[in-house]
Amino acid sequence: MSAYKLLSISGKYISFDVPAGSLRNFLGDKDSGWTGFSLTMPLKEEVLLIADKIDPLASRIQSGNTLVRQENQWILYSTDVLGFRQSWSASNSAKPKSVLIVGSGATARAAAAAFDDSGTSILVLHRNTDREVSMQSCVEHSRMKFLPWQFTNDFYEADLVINTTPKGALDSFADKLAVKPEGTFFDVIYNPWPTDFAAAWTKTGSPVISGLDLLIAQGIEQIRLFTDVDLDAEVLSSFLKQELTA
Repeated sequence: MSAYKLLSISGKYISFDVPAGSLRNFLGDKDSGWTGFSLTMPLKEEVLLIADKIDPLASRIQSGNTLVRQENQWILYSTDVLGFRQSWSASNSAKPKSVLIVGSGATARAAAAAFDDSGTSILVLHRNTDREVSMQSCVEHSRMKFLPWQFTNDFYEADLVINTTPKGALDSFADKLAVKPEGTFFDVIYNPWPTDFAAAWTKTGSPVISGLDLLIAQGIEQIRLFTDVDLDAEVLSSFLKQELTA
């Protein structure tokens, strides 16, 4: 709502608790007065069976976080991919040449698509080998390799390390950071902050990107889709960061 007030947009942005398996029923009575919805897991995957149209990018990563009503249809988008890109580019002018993604769920698929490039190699460190096909399908240009769940020197050598696992899952690796990593650590978690691993990374002197940056960046793109307003993303990002950390 803070962003809407800043942009002088008339409307409400409120939260609903929609249990898994009930999204279709929830949308059933939402008339044209509803512009759209932001979705979190597990609804990001459930919605693929419900949306009338799916943006190609959301289809590729098999995940969508934004439903927009257009001509009485629900159109599904993913703003997570752009959110990852913009969070990185805010403080980095060049694309990362090597990316280590920790985890292989829906958020990891968005991260892989975000940094997919012919000049970039992507490593995926995870526990669930059943997800390797879906992860590989998210990239069209990058070379992708999978690693077992253990601390590796790739944490030190990658240009970008992205944690997409749930709270606490990576904290057991925090005491293994013995030297300064070469790259940036990007943690999608923002509450609690910092995580143990993010704090350990910061102590080495290497840069860290918080999940709050991703939350804001993807949220701004959602506002653009919901309202079709020409907005200044940099100004809005700065305003929202102040609002959310006050």
